[in-house]
Amino acid sequence: MSASERQQQFEQAIKARPDTRPGARIASNFGFSNSARVIEGGLFACTNNLANYSAGLVAGRTPACEQFIFLCVLTFPPLDEVYFAITVTAEADRMNQGLAKLYREGEDRNAAAAATGGTQGKISNNVKIYITESGNLFFHNHDFMYSVRPGPGEAPLDPDCQARIDTIQFSIWPPAATARSSLLAREFVGYLGSLIGRERIHERRVWADAAAVSPEMQRLPTTIPVADIEAAVAALGGHYPGGEVRRFHAALNFLSHKHFVILSGLSGTGKTQLALKYARAVHGLATANAQDPLLFVCPVRPEWTDPTGLTGYYDVLSNRYVVPPFLEAVLVATAHRDSPVFVVLDELNLARVEYYFSDVLSCVETGETLKLHSSGVPLEGSTGISIPAELPLPSNLYIIGTINVDETTNPVSDKVLDRASVIDMSTVDLPGFFARLEGREPALAAARAACESQVLAVHGLMAAHGLGFGYRVAEEVVRYQAFAAMYAIASDAEVLDDLMVQKVLVKLRGGLRQRDMLKDLGKALDKLPRSTKFLNRLANDLDEFGSFQASR
Repeated sequence: MSASERQQQFEQAIKARPDTRPGARIASNFGFSNSARVIEGGLFACTNNLANYSAGLVAGRTPACEQFIFLCVLTFPPLDEVYFAITVTAEADRMNQGLAKLYREGEDRNAAAAATGGTQGKISNNVKIYITESGNLFFHNHDFMYSVRPGPGEAPLDPDCQARIDTIQFSIWPPAATARSSLLAREFVGYLGSLIGRERIHERRVWADAAAVSPEMQRLPTTIPVADIEAAVAALGGHYPGGEVRRFHAALNFLSHKHFVILSGLSGTGKTQLALKYARAVHGLATANAQDPLLFVCPVRPEWTDPTGLTGYYDVLSNRYVVPPFLEAVLVATAHRDSPVFVVLDELNLARVEYYFSDVLSCVETGETLKLHSSGVPLEGSTGISIPAELPLPSNLYIIGTINVDETTNPVSDKVLDRASVIDMSTVDLPGFFARLEGREPALAAARAACESQVLAVHGLMAAHGLGFGYRVAEEVVRYQAFAAMYAIASDAEVLDDLMVQKVLVKLRGGLRQRDMLKDLGKALDKLPRSTKFLNRLANDLDEFGSFQASR
């Protein structure tokens, strides 16, 4: 879409507004040299040719306008545009009087110039329009002003040439929900709100875009019935029959200023999927593969010993500030404060949480800003935006961590646990999961029937010793069984035997207390030769070393 097309569509959208009056004077100010700019004490919005209107107004030929609308634009690099319409309605008469005053003053200057043989100038063909800190529109027909904040000893702005701004309607191009394309633009909109009052700033969705923030994405979780969220999570394929969704919803939202939940439990029990499906449900997305611009996944790496994996760092080679997913989530949440933004810290305790997460935890708890760098000017980010030296964590940022407790992870300290709500998800409902899986995909019925009974039996024996497995393993067992049957790889019993050794029994480990478990598993799998041989090896290790571990 060309710039002229965007300008025309924005103008048509403003004209179509129900609060735009039939006789409104709508002035487009999209010229190349007529761009808005921030100045001291306010904003220069545009220049407008009001010569004919002012002359007619003074001469009584032109009826006084009841509404003024000035269409303006401000462009940010690389090519982000904020189109905004300044509307003056309640004090339109005051503006008419001010324009008449300016025109009469111009006539007086021309008369004085003519009397002395000087050059007469045009009157009000370039009226400068400003927005002041008091929320007024200030206008004059002299030279450009670099400040609308009079200093000591300077004359105040002419009160006769000011009118109260009723509203500013704005639209952002491109309408994408990314920090790269809209953070600076949103900051400018916030600046407009600081000038005239946020209640008088209104966004208008002029352009449709697949990546735009839909109205559903502007709902906070607390405004959505939890039953609707549960139904949406289930529709996305989630299986959480133990009230996990309700507990997660409550833990994530019971504080208005802090949203931090840790999901713990066995690997494969659906911790990460609960976070992802909950976010998609809140955002109104109906499919698991739909693009969600307000959802970020940040995989934690075991070598993290400082916050740079989350908050980024300055790369001296590229001369840019590297923006990881967590920082991008913060930037997007800052840019879209009406929308909930979710960031998932996957495998939170693969590294020592205190080492890399302490800065963020402190900001969450105290409300202090997140320190990013010490430069006096914003740095260019790897995503194309400017990165400020510090940034507050917005209240619409929802942080979710997942943890596993095994020999590959680190313990989570009390000071982290004290600042989060921890939900254990170790309990699984495999019979219900198998039923839902077959309900979604009836073609898996035969595979389910071939393996379900023994999978459930083995899981029950292992779970009693803290060695159970989750939905991921169960689903992959069924899908493997279906694949093998489709391509005649082996008989059902042979495939199940392979699966037990390759997917299930590999989790076994323990000591003397697990001797009875090995015996019971041997009885349950006595018709599967590979599984029996595998269990016998573990039993021999137990006899010889006093402990056993399948994966060694």
